[in-house]
Amino acid sequence: MLFFLISCLSFLFLFETLSLQFLHFHVRTSKVMKPFLVLLWQGLLRLCCQWLRNTGAFDFKFLSKITMKMKISSRPESVEKPAERVSLLDLPELVLETILGRLPPAGLCNMAIVCSSMRDRCWSDHLWERHLNEKWSRVLGQAAFNEWQHYVAARKKPVASDEGKSKGLMGSFSCILPLSWLKSKIDGGSGKPMTSLPVDSTMSWYLSLESGKFWFPAQVYNREHGHVGFMLSCYDAELSYDCQTDTFQARYPPHGRRTIVIEEGIPWERLRAAPVDTPARDLHVSDCLNDLRPGDHIEIQWRRNKEFPYGWWYGVVGHLDSCGSTDRNCCCHLNDTVILEFNQYAPGSRWRRTAISRKDHREEGNEAGGFYGGIRKLSSKDEISTWRHLWPHDILE
Repeated sequence: MLFFLISCLSFLFLFETLSLQFLHFHVRTSKVMKPFLVLLWQGLLRLCCQWLRNTGAFDFKFLSKITMKMKISSRPESVEKPAERVSLLDLPELVLETILGRLPPAGLCNMAIVCSSMRDRCWSDHLWERHLNEKWSRVLGQAAFNEWQHYVAARKKPVASDEGKSKGLMGSFSCILPLSWLKSKIDGGSGKPMTSLPVDSTMSWYLSLESGKFWFPAQVYNREHGHVGFMLSCYDAELSYDCQTDTFQARYPPHGRRTIVIEEGIPWERLRAAPVDTPARDLHVSDCLNDLRPGDHIEIQWRRNKEFPYGWWYGVVGHLDSCGSTDRNCCCHLNDTVILEFNQYAPGSRWRRTAISRKDHREEGNEAGGFYGGIRKLSSKDEISTWRHLWPHDILE
């Protein structure tokens, strides 16, 4: 068997040498024959190996085991290096601030619970001022800011224990994140309460608005669900936000024999910040009377009687009866009397037109037709567009 094996291997070695020389010659002389010769050599080698396997003249399994051991022994031993742990706080300051600046309010609340260092960053006023302005600036005016200052001063008074602070903080966060999740993150299984959020921070103001805990003053268009008696008007109210329905609840101040009126489900489109600082029961000082011309859009204070607060009502400046109602020959702006028209009412209605004095304007009216107060001239296209959007579908009587 050994002699036969040596003979076969010698034959294969000799055949390989001659074949390679023959292949080298033809490859050099004829490139066309190269593919054919390569295939011929591969076929002959495959036939020889198949014959040796069938006759049992050579143990291929033994050879494969030796080859496998050689491959394994030749591999370098792999050494597992411990992975380097990279913290978010290792990022450059500018990069980290950019990331936090792009997070939504819920994302900032999540990051604030990670660690104390991240908490201080996520509570920064400059991060929350953007969110406050983007969502709330349209309904927050100076009166709301003043009310917030009083609210902060009241909450800065000492509380009975730190437990109350922790519950108040979780209640503020819960408007954005689930309360059960917050408890597990804040307590961390240790029972230690989280550091109290500064009550005068911008984040605290934002969360107080979102949670509905803070009632702020603003104005409501078409109060009491668009009641016909308040169509195209805007009245002062205290508002609280409902984050579940994305609507507001309003409390209107009592007047006359009526107690506090509460309205729910008010959408954002029916709210605005008070355009002037005049309280609802005070007469607004008009500074636009000399500039009023026919066609100008205005808001005027009006109340049903002396016991009622003022509301702002939309109207336009009209022409005098003696005027031809043409812009070329109109001299209404030179007259001391200004005609105001409320075209949401039908012609002939007692609410359709009224006249005020340009030079000596004060509260005018009577118990039958109500009392007219100060006037604002509307120059903003957005304000005019809002009033037109609220225009009733049917003419009022």
